[in-house]
Amino acid sequence: MQKKTKQIIYAVVFGAMIPAILAEIALWKFSSKSVLPIEISETTILATEQTEQEEVKSFYIPVIFENGSVMDMELEAYITGVVLAEMPADFEREALKAQAVVARTYALKGYYGKEKHPNRAICTNPSCCQAYCAPEDYKGTSTSYEKVKNAVLQTSLEVLTYQSELIDATYFSCSGGKTEDAKAVWGADVPYLRSVESPGEETAAHYMDTIYFTLQEFAECMQINVQNLRGNWVGEVTYTNGGGVENITICGNQYTGTQMRKLLGLRSTAFAVTAVGNTVTVTTKGFGHRVGMSQYGADAMAVSGKNYQEILAYYYQGTVIEKIAI
Repeated sequence: MQKKTKQIIYAVVFGAMIPAILAEIALWKFSSKSVLPIEISETTILATEQTEQEEVKSFYIPVIFENGSVMDMELEAYITGVVLAEMPADFEREALKAQAVVARTYALKGYYGKEKHPNRAICTNPSCCQAYCAPEDYKGTSTSYEKVKNAVLQTSLEVLTYQSELIDATYFSCSGGKTEDAKAVWGADVPYLRSVESPGEETAAHYMDTIYFTLQEFAECMQINVQNLRGNWVGEVTYTNGGGVENITICGNQYTGTQMRKLLGLRSTAFAVTAVGNTVTVTTKGFGHRVGMSQYGADAMAVSGKNYQEILAYYYQGTVIEKIAI
């Protein structure tokens, strides 16, 4: 996940999803190298099969697995495993197709510019790259597997671009009703990663969560003296365009929403803090960094009749779906 070099600090997603969540404060780079169409280099592996009608070419990328092994995988087979791991197979077909395009874009952005691993490899750690489920490890039904596989094949080689460059195709589980600006999370403005309403997520497992701390537990997480938690120690709160906490004052000290999320292990930066007696209550909305496509929001749009092109155009405004040439 590039024209003029700029840097984006991103927060590391933790918890779930997806991707969609996790490990979110790192460096993002935009490169000036164009990737459309893909230029085959010496490090690119092509497998060619001859059919009666046409020559079919397959594009391979190196994948690092949890055990440390590296394997060159056919792109669409890899993307099928990513969709199996990152989005419930019982989601609507159009949502699965949107996920396939996003996952493919994310992978090729890493392969062609935002290199995280040697030899442009992609790993299967969801807190670093994207989760992956091998077909033999999939616990669902064969019908569900075929549904996901077909969603991937029906979008074969399709990616999202902005001004002819692959985009940073960030995604997450659930926004809690509204996505977030990239600038609010990673400090740099990205024109296609802007806050939008994301209705229909109410059935998501983590649409809203409440966690409780004792004063001592809260003090330890915040790395402050528990004796400071006396009186009205929760101060002024400001909010982002996406409804996340921009800044919050605790015991006279100001913290950003991303700092609080990390210190307290929260599911998102959209949260509220209240204190009664010896109990501190923190209520969160959404799950993940909340930038880009909400997976539950995408499914809700698909249920309402939107196709995957409309879903992607909504969450990544100003982008174009293009088919890479290999």
